[in-house]
Amino acid sequence: MKEKAFLHSFITFCLFILLLVPVTAHSQKKKKDKKDSTEISKDSTDSKKGKKYDDLVKKGTVKKGLFNIIQVKTDVYFEIQDSLFKREFLVVNKLSQVPFQLNDAGLNKGMNYENKVISFYKDTIAKKVWVKSYVPKVSSPKEDAITESVKNNFAESIIEVFDIETKNNDSTAVVIKVNKIFDGKQKSFNDVLSNIGLGGSVKSEHSYIEGLKSFPKNIVIKSQLTTSFSEGGQSLPITLGVTSNIILLDKTPMKPRFSDNRIGFFTEKHWYYTDTQQAVLEKELITRWRLEPKKEDEERYLKGELVQPKKPIVYYIDPSTPKQWRKYIIEGVHDWQVAFEKAGFKNAIIAKEPTEQDLDFDVDDVRYSVITYAASQKSNAMGPSVVDPRSGEIIESDIIWWHNVMTSLQSWMRIQTGPIDPKARGNVFSDEHMGEAIRFVSSHEVGHTFGLKHNMGSSFAYDVESLRSKEFTAKMGGTAPSIMDYARYNYVAQPEDNVTVITPKIGEYDKYAIEWGYRWYSPDENETTKLNALITKHQNDPIYFYGEQQANIIDPRSQSEDLGNDAVKASEYGLKNLKRVVDNIINWTYDKDQSYYETGKLYMGTIGQWNMYNFHVMNNIGGVYLNPTVHGDNKKSYVPVAASMQKRAADYLVKNVISMPKWLFFNDILDKTNPLKDSPIGPYEYTAYTLSRDIQYDVLYKLLSDDRLLRMTENELYQGNKTTEKVFTVNDLFLKIHQSVFAGTLQNKSLSIMERTTQKNYVDVLIVSINKLFEKTDVKKAIDIQETLQMPHLCSLDDAHMARNINNTSLKRVAEVTSDKKGELYKVLQLLKMKKSTGDQSTKNHYLDLIQRIEKALNNTTF
Repeated sequence: MKEKAFLHSFITFCLFILLLVPVTAHSQKKKKDKKDSTEISKDSTDSKKGKKYDDLVKKGTVKKGLFNIIQVKTDVYFEIQDSLFKREFLVVNKLSQVPFQLNDAGLNKGMNYENKVISFYKDTIAKKVWVKSYVPKVSSPKEDAITESVKNNFAESIIEVFDIETKNNDSTAVVIKVNKIFDGKQKSFNDVLSNIGLGGSVKSEHSYIEGLKSFPKNIVIKSQLTTSFSEGGQSLPITLGVTSNIILLDKTPMKPRFSDNRIGFFTEKHWYYTDTQQAVLEKELITRWRLEPKKEDEERYLKGELVQPKKPIVYYIDPSTPKQWRKYIIEGVHDWQVAFEKAGFKNAIIAKEPTEQDLDFDVDDVRYSVITYAASQKSNAMGPSVVDPRSGEIIESDIIWWHNVMTSLQSWMRIQTGPIDPKARGNVFSDEHMGEAIRFVSSHEVGHTFGLKHNMGSSFAYDVESLRSKEFTAKMGGTAPSIMDYARYNYVAQPEDNVTVITPKIGEYDKYAIEWGYRWYSPDENETTKLNALITKHQNDPIYFYGEQQANIIDPRSQSEDLGNDAVKASEYGLKNLKRVVDNIINWTYDKDQSYYETGKLYMGTIGQWNMYNFHVMNNIGGVYLNPTVHGDNKKSYVPVAASMQKRAADYLVKNVISMPKWLFFNDILDKTNPLKDSPIGPYEYTAYTLSRDIQYDVLYKLLSDDRLLRMTENELYQGNKTTEKVFTVNDLFLKIHQSVFAGTLQNKSLSIMERTTQKNYVDVLIVSINKLFEKTDVKKAIDIQETLQMPHLCSLDDAHMARNINNTSLKRVAEVTSDKKGELYKVLQLLKMKKSTGDQSTKNHYLDLIQRIEKALNNTTF
């Protein structure tokens, strides 16, 4: 039984084994078949991907470069190498074409309207490419604990996402379709309408991608984008040509140079966090080109030899520039060579016309800095730059040169130099004379593209009398130590002085500023110490003074269009020359059988120049010299303008504004034409009576502005016991004006029309200052007249930061200025009541009118 049982068990075991073997073999075969199937499937997928990539390349065209650009009919694809993911790029957007409506509004080809730093991130799980952007203005050491917090609190933001369409054949790059960011469907890369102020959305059905270029470090995409704009109830189509550059930024940014408020450079703000600090450190990086010697020339450079930079700064002249002006624009750029030699570099800047060797030249390509010529009625020029915000490095600059800037140049030269220069008198200048003016503007604008701000205080370095010296002006080469000042032409020199050097040129401050900004220092040198030493060396010489541009003038040294260190004396010389201009306006503008259009324009320009002198002088009243100071320099930061100068300024205004100049407003020119100014609806004429009273009102309003009077009060309070010179007070100013405005009244005389007008203006200015019911209307009136008279300006690009903001106007209702103005009104009222029965009938009517106005204003005023 045991044997049978054993045999049965053995047979059963054998059968099991026999059955097991084929099952296992079958299982293994199934596994093998499954594996083969998987491999076939994988090979099939890879084949499909490769096939899709190959199909794209086969069907379309490929432009190789930073990103390979594949274009299949109207579809555009970027092939992005894996090595470029997480790298930083700068998107630079510019206008490349504008229609009439935008041209007329001052928008033109070449204008850079939007820049942003982006990075691409590959997401293999979601099969997408994410695009993120951030503001690169914050830094911290990698090893510091706070760095983690910096990353989390200044993180990137997602601005776009793309599906991965396919990979290239060796899987080292992915392909994405990018139409939506360039044809107007998405604003992530290019929000042109918001940035130029139109708003709204692009009509994608009327928009398209126009051109594609790819280069080793950048790509260029051009588009035509259409929107609509409502004007007068009518919807107008607006199509913009735009160019987007995507630039690969260096892995290691240029070493930044920190700004100093004693020298004027445009800046980029930056914040620094460290574990050891007790407060965040805010610094400003100056904007400048990366100018450095070649490796083999470093030792020679450090010994003081001039060397050629590793990479010079090159400007191209727009081929659309009229041929007769090209050489003057080029000369204006090359005039800066002497400044860069001061910094140790020769042949540092090049300006040239594009040649056949520049096969890829495109004015919209960010690799080329271009002086772009804009066909426009706008009379201006400006020099903006594209900057790497991480370091302040200037990557590219585009000077926008509006064709009509020559009208401004001609106006300046005729009015400011016509009395001393016969070449500057006619309706049309010779090419040579206009060319020299163009050269000056070229130098000024290219100075901005080196990073230099306006230095409005430069002209104050020269004594007014020295501007009448032929020898001095020839030696110094212009009207100020800096071409970055708005020190136009020499209006101080008189005909008998025989001064010939009357045009602004590169000056000593310009050379000094370029040396400070561009001198290269080796890693072993203490750059900060060297830069501070350079400033210290020059800090007591007024030639090297930097005066910031001001929105509202506090420091009268730093004014636009002024000359010399004494505004009263300079303006008095200017008036002598203006009288000569007025005497010759009709002769200088004579053109047989032509209208008096040029005569009227020159007449208006002359009035504008006279009014500019008024403000140059006025800003000394209540003025404060704002000195950029540091610990240890023993300088005062705030120095009130001397009382003697303020008195002289007030006397000038009494003589030349309160008593309106008859030679300017009531002369033989009015037999032929009124002053006129161009407007969108054609030449607009102003009668002399209307214009004169409007200008006088404007001057009086600004002379008695609250902030000016409050500065005078502050000076009286602070300086009263600190100086032997009597302070010029608010009451002194009111007394001087009162005695002049009411001189005829005090003498019981009948008043002329202009005397009555002056009294009305003065009373109305006081009323609007204490009665807010009238203030809104009359302030606008004051602004309008300034826009009418404003002399042409260059550089609509405002400086990044204006001068220091000083608050002295808070709680004006409880300041002395309100009492002073109200007290003056009471004084005027008492005088008028006492004199209301004197003079002729017109004078009596005038007094009764003023009495009623003042009583109503005082009764309606609540404090």
